[in-house]
Formats: sequence, C-alpha cells, structure tokens
Amino acid sequence: MKNLLRAAVAASAVLALAACAGGASAGTGGSADGGTTKITIAEPVHGVGYLPLYAARELGYFEEEGLEVEVTTLTGGGHVNATLAGEVFGFIGGPESGAVANVKGSDLVTVANVVNRGNVYFVAAAGTEPEEGADMGEYLRGKTIAGGRYGGTPNAILRHILITEGLDPEADVELIEVEDSSAIPATVAQGQADVAVVAEPQLGLGIQQGLWGEPFLNPLQLLGPYAYSSIVVPRATVEEDPDLVQAFVDALSKGQQRIEEDREYAEELAAAEFPTMEPDVLAATLDRAYADSLWDGSWLTEEAVEMALEVARNGEILDDSQVPQSFDVIADTQFVTAD
Repeated sequence: MKNLLRAAVAASAVLALAACAGGASAGTGGSADGGTTKITIAEPVHGVGYLPLYAARELGYFEEEGLEVEVTTLTGGGHVNATLAGEVFGFIGGPESGAVANVKGSDLVTVANVVNRGNVYFVAAAGTEPEEGADMGEYLRGKTIAGGRYGGTPNAILRHILITEGLDPEADVELIEVEDSSAIPATVAQGQADVAVVAEPQLGLGIQQGLWGEPFLNPLQLLGPYAYSSIVVPRATVEEDPDLVQAFVDALSKGQQRIEEDREYAEELAAAEFPTMEPDVLAATLDRAYADSLWDGSWLTEEAVEMALEVARNGEILDDSQVPQSFDVIADTQFVTAD
C-alpha cells in the first residue's frame, strides 16, 4: 500500500511537470473591474495556521494593493501541482515542497513566510496516552500512526521524529498515510490508529469530539524556527513580474502583523473560518498557537528554511544529492524587510 501511495504521488508530480506553464502570468485571471489583478493561491488544507492569509483577504489588504485574491483548497499535493501547471499564482506550503519539485526539473522559489513552526502535534487515541516521562521511542514502537500523505510536510516531520527517536518508519511502526488529512480523525475514531499527527483545526476538533486529549508530543517546541508554511511561486513569476509578487507579499505581511498583534481579531476570524469549532475549543487552539510562536513575521530566515530542508531529507521526502537545494537556492528575500 505504501509503495502504491508513493507511486501515485510520483506520477502526479510527473504529470504536473509535463503541464507546467511557468510564466509570470500563471494563475492570474487578468484584470478585474477597476484595474485589479485576479490571482489564485492554493492551500493544501484550510488551516488555522493560514489566518494571516485569510486576514489579508478579509481586511481588504490585497484590494489596497490592487489585487483580487482567491484561496482554493487542493489536497493530496494538488496545491503544488496546480502551481507547476500554471493554474494558480502559487501555493502556501513548505519550501521543501518547492525543493522536491525543483529536483525533478521545476524552478520554484519561496518569497515570504507565514507559519514559522512545524505545525503538527502528536496525539494518542483516548485512553492510550503515554505515562508522564515515558520514553517516546518505546511508546511509539509498534504503534499504528495516522498522518498525512507521503511527500507532504506533516509526513516529513512524522518520519523525522520517528528517526530521531531511534525508530525505522518502515519497520518499527505502521504508518497510515492518507492523501486528505481530513480523513485522519475518522481513522482514529474507527480504531484503525493508535496515534495521529494533526494540525489545527483538527487537533481542537478531535479534543472536542473526545477522540484524543492534549498532545503528548509537540514538534513546534522540539524543532524551533521552521518555515512550515510559506508562499512558493515559479521563479519566472518573480523575474517577469516582481511588482505583482511585491504587492501580494506586502498585503500578506499586513495580515501577518494583524494576526500576531490582535488576538481578539484572530479569534473572530478563526470563528468565521471554522464555524464548527466550539468557542472554548477555538480559544484553546489559539492559546496553543500563540504559546508555541506559530507566527513570527513574514521574513524568511536561513535557520527556518534549512530546518525545513533538513527534516525533509531526514524523513526521506527530499533527495537533493544530485540537485542540491539550500536557502540560497529556494528562498528569495527581496520582497520582505527583516524585522
């Protein structure tokens, strides 16, 4: 099953590369009324971590920059493939996803950061939590773990954590790698998995439903600064239409600042974006986000980008031995001023 999943991922990437348009106009729909430019940004999930992006849209920051921005959710690697095919302006996701595509012949570049921590948590099915102070490697050994698709950032973190705990992801645990992360709670509810690796809002919703309790392992704290979700676009767009990229990043940075500085607004926006979350669960979700420094400006730091690449290599998601990827290769910092 794992090999079939990996083959499907590889085939999807090859098809996307074959269709790649790669021009500066990729993902733009021309001008709307009033001279605004329409663009689409693809997200792999609809997540709490992307509140800065949603804020820039809802508060009119994109409009102020002459943009009309649509956010579309494309699961299973579709966000990357749509960018490669020229169907969207770019995607919000890990810079290592761009690096993986680059190794296969593409030329993607990361232009701004959004989520600056490895935004997944390890949770155990209710009643199976490890005892306080338990050895994590021994606790996880033999467990069935539900996580995201092979090739995705959450999967890379899962594999990286297992390896650092002395476990072989292929032999010492059973991995259920789902294409659509929204299926993870059902996997736990049906008793098919002992442990799950989830992000918000799934974490909070799972607590709300009694599927699991508070996280027993927190990669956000373990890994430190980590360019988990960034804005990735074709390099051709940067070279041929830098003003468009600058306008997008300027608006996004305003949204980033608003979310970081205005907890009350962040809660209002999150309630609108995730209406099924109960108020107390939503409050706890944002408590975790701020406590774990989920957002830390739009500036791309070498430390955060290199951590993303290291995790992807260690988790056997990225093999750049023949086409080396690094901060200097996949990050373009001209659009954001360092804090």
